[in-house]
Amino acid sequence: MKIDQQYVLVTGAARGIGRAIAVAYAVQGAKVILADKDAVELQKTAKALLGRGLNVSFYEVELSKAEAIHTLFQQLENAVPRLDVLINNAGLGAWKPPYDLEVDEWDYIINTNLRGTFLCSREAAKRMRNSGGGSIVNISSTRALMSEPDSEAYAASKGGILSLTHALAASLAPDRIRVNAISPGWIETGDYGQLKVSDHAQHFAGRVGKPEDIARACLYLTNPENDFVTGINLVVDGGMTRKMIYEE
Repeated sequence: MKIDQQYVLVTGAARGIGRAIAVAYAVQGAKVILADKDAVELQKTAKALLGRGLNVSFYEVELSKAEAIHTLFQQLENAVPRLDVLINNAGLGAWKPPYDLEVDEWDYIINTNLRGTFLCSREAAKRMRNSGGGSIVNISSTRALMSEPDSEAYAASKGGILSLTHALAASLAPDRIRVNAISPGWIETGDYGQLKVSDHAQHFAGRVGKPEDIARACLYLTNPENDFVTGINLVVDGGMTRKMIYEE
């Protein structure tokens, strides 16, 4: 199946990495479904893409709520004939010392990042198995592999996503559904021009990452010709997690 024949759902698509992923698929002709909890930014992104003549639709959804995810997929049942690709990108964190992190904050992050990824994957897989298969990409993080202080809930959710990825790859393989993860490193979604030379120097690649770097990785993993790639975690970080950095 060529990309211009695919129906692609991207969560967390209103801004940043999710927006870049949605654009990457849309400009190649895919029918892209944008999902996000931020109604204002979601509509801005959808309007911008529609203004370029791209084939997109959008849905406001709070992915921390199981019933909201159920409703989303009920709506999609009537709106699109099938689902070929799911990009589980939505995620958030709370940078607080573990002594101060409230249970409700922990639950909201886990429910959004990890449970939301599972529920969206399960519902998407139900559609994919009825149409010959598909591809799921879960956006994890290099913080699943290394940490800074005060990132416990985020790190736990992203580590869970990596384990969930290979478990789903095993379970969904008989239905010809591939499941992979991407772990972005430092991806600048703000003003790239404000970065310092020392920021770029932390990477073997000589630069900080951009959202488009992750979008291209998604396109690779969901290309039907790459059907030998499943259950992996693709680290896209410019070599940052392999570079030894010493104070001078």
